Amino acid sequence: MTHYTINNLGYHVEERGTGNPVVLLHGFTGSTETWRPLMSELEKGFRVIAIDLPGHGQTEAPPNVDRYRMEAVADGIAGLLEQLDAVPAHWLGYSMGGRIALYFACRFPLFVRSLLLESASPGILDTDDRVARAKQDFELAQRIEQEGVTHFVDYWQNLPLFDTQQRLSEETRTALRTQRLRNSATGLANSLRGMSTGVQPELWSELSNLGMPVQLIAGKDDRKFVDINRRMAAKIPNSRLMVIPNSGHAVHLEAAGLYSDLVLDFFSDTSKHGGQHLPNAKKGNEYERGD
Repeated sequence: MTHYTINNLGYHVEERGTGNPVVLLHGFTGSTETWRPLMSELEKGFRVIAIDLPGHGQTEAPPNVDRYRMEAVADGIAGLLEQLDAVPAHWLGYSMGGRIALYFACRFPLFVRSLLLESASPGILDTDDRVARAKQDFELAQRIEQEGVTHFVDYWQNLPLFDTQQRLSEETRTALRTQRLRNSATGLANSLRGMSTGVQPELWSELSNLGMPVQLIAGKDDRKFVDINRRMAAKIPNSRLMVIPNSGHAVHLEAAGLYSDLVLDFFSDTSKHGGQHLPNAKKGNEYERGD
């Protein structure tokens, strides 16, 4: 575990293994701890770089909201990877981390060898819907600051989006809650103000320009994101969608073994082919995988 300062912001990074670099970006309320089980597999063949995003884990949580906007976060990660001599890299992002990885791929395509997105989206296309979501997220940010992290985590883990996580073992759910509680109120609130779906740049119009191989993953029980990812797969030229049965938003937790196999296969295949295309896939192909 190492700390780096980029643009006067201290980043916490966990790095393991050697080989082609793989960048891992966690979701909202997460941290590098999200990826510990997967890192143990990936490090056998790759140089794994897990990053705590601003306001999360052990990366600093500055009071200035501008430091959390996607443009600033992408610039910071680009500077970090240049300092680490880790470009181009394979990228994996979950939920909020997937939205950031997608934005990064649109802005810095030469830094991205391949892209794996789990339960991600290109933002909200309709202007009125985007404004309404931003208002909702700003109100939630105020609630976090007023009530504290514990009350917020109680609310967050009981959202319908995470209903399927009740299938997880008590040990896993306890570890997930503990990880969430380690974040600060300032970091979580400002992450909502700077990186939420309501305020992020809309990327639907950029999808057709992506040239790298893209693997999309969604849990079959997370119907909203299955629909979003089907629409994404139809627009991204070199993409494939995996819909995972008996899983919701957090496929990496709810189908951990299968998820690990998919990630390893994708990054291994794209490494062999130089990151130029997605082997055995056609535009918009969709597969359903079970254990």
